[in-house]
Amino acid sequence: MDYKNELEQKIEHKVTDYVAKGFKIFFFALFMVGLLFLIGYVVMLLWNWLMPELFGLATITYWQAMGVLILAKIIFGFGGGNGPGKKYKRKWKSQRTPKSCGPLRKDFSEWKYYDRFWKEEGESAFKAYVEKQRNHGEKE
Repeated sequence: MDYKNELEQKIEHKVTDYVAKGFKIFFFALFMVGLLFLIGYVVMLLWNWLMPELFGLATITYWQAMGVLILAKIIFGFGGGNGPGKKYKRKWKSQRTPKSCGPLRKDFSEWKYYDRFWKEEGESAFKAYVEKQRNHGEKE
């Protein structure tokens, strides 16, 4: 008898969970449809407010605004998501290491001496180089 009550409680709990999930899914879908209609209405209002004034275009109806919205989403993408390109980029970035540049990497440890070199020799060496270039240019 105890097992029967326990089994009934488990089944009742599962049914309650499924009904709750069903209501959540239903109201979420209803909310998304409402949001879609609201976005279409906003697109229509913005179009009819801006486009005739700025570009001399005609005003549009609600369903034309929905068509413009869908067309824009098709052309410019739906945003977010994990497209094939993103997966490739993420994989490429994770495999890249500082050693991957190999011989192209430069040793920047000598740069700590740059300021002192420029103060001591750099300016005079640069002036000599400029003078050499001017003399070389005059010969041609």
